[in-house]
Amino acid sequence: MKLFTVGPVEMQEDILQIGAEPLPYFRTAEFSEKMLKIEQQFKQVVNAPPEARLTILTASGTGAMEAAVCNLLSSQDKALVIDGGSFGHRFAQICQCFHIPFETIKLPFGQTLTAQQLAPYAHKGFTALLVNLHETSTGQLYDINLLSRFCQENGLLFIVDAISTLLADPFDMAAYGVNAVITASQKALALAPGLSFLITDGRANERIAHNPTLSVYFDLKDYLKNMERGQTPFTPAVGIILQLEKRLQEITAAGVGQIIQQHRMRAEYFRNACQRNGITVASYPKSNALTPLIFPQGNAYDVFLQMKEKFGLMLTPNGGELAGSVLRVGHLGNLSLTDYDLVVNRLKEILP
Repeated sequence: MKLFTVGPVEMQEDILQIGAEPLPYFRTAEFSEKMLKIEQQFKQVVNAPPEARLTILTASGTGAMEAAVCNLLSSQDKALVIDGGSFGHRFAQICQCFHIPFETIKLPFGQTLTAQQLAPYAHKGFTALLVNLHETSTGQLYDINLLSRFCQENGLLFIVDAISTLLADPFDMAAYGVNAVITASQKALALAPGLSFLITDGRANERIAHNPTLSVYFDLKDYLKNMERGQTPFTPAVGIILQLEKRLQEITAAGVGQIIQQHRMRAEYFRNACQRNGITVASYPKSNALTPLIFPQGNAYDVFLQMKEKFGLMLTPNGGELAGSVLRVGHLGNLSLTDYDLVVNRLKEILP
C-alpha cells in the first residue's frame, strides 16, 4: 500500500531502520545532549526568536493544541478562532472545554479568508487569535501575512497550528510575530505518529509561567523546566525522538527552502497533470502539503475505496458532509513524481 495521505506518510528507509533498533535508556547525559540539539535545530527550522523554547509532547497534534490553549489562555482572555473545517473547529472545542471565552469566524467550504471577514473583530477586546494555518480537512492555506498584521494591529497573542504546513509552505515564526507554533511528527517531518511540539516565544513563555494550568500532563511549566537539562517530565516516545534526531540532521543539511521546494514541485506537478486530464482541483488557496480534488457527482468516497482496494493507493478521504465531494492527495513523505503519474492514470481509469 502506497500512502498519499497527509499523515502518517511514506517514511524514508533510514528513518524506518531507526525504528527497528533497540531503545536506549533516556535519563542520561547522552540523551539530554540529543534533546538540546533537537531544540536548537527545531528553532532553526521555524526561525524562532532566540528566547524561544521547545516543548516535546508524547501526544498527537491535538494534544499540543490543548496544551497551548490551557497554558496560554485563561477565563480572562477572549479568543478569536478561525473555524474553516474540522481542525479549526477543534480549537473552538478546546476553548469551550477550558472555559475560555471565544468567538469563531466560520468559513463555509470553499470560501477564502479575507481582510473583510476579519475587520468586524478588530479592537473588540480579543486577546488571542487561534488558527490552523493549513486547514487540513479542506486543503485551504490561510494568508499568514493577513493574520499576522491583524494580530499586530490588535495586540493579539498569535497561536498557530502549523502541523500540516510546516516544511511544506514558507513559514517564519519571527517574521510573522507568531507567539506559539504547534506541529507534529507524522506530517512533513515524515516520522511515526506519536510526538507533537510547541515552540513558544518570550511573550508566550511569560504567560506559561504565570497562568495556572488545570492539567498535570500538559503543564508546560514542568516541560520547560525539564527541557533546561534536555529532558521531559514524563516518559517520551524515545524511538520517535531518535528518528527526529536523524530527520532534523537531514533537513538542516538540505536546507528548509529545499524541503519546501520539493513539496511545491510535487504539488504543482500533480495539479497540472489533473488539469490536463479533466480532474477537478479546488480553486481556493492551497498548501503544498496536499491537493483537494472535487467530485461534483458525490462519488469521492467511492473513488477512494477503488483506489485503495483495486490499486493499493491510499488517498485521504473526507468525513461528514464533504465525504462525497472531496478527496485529498498528499504530497508529504518519501514520494516521487512518477508516483503521481500513477495516481493520475489510475484516477483516469476510475472516473467516467
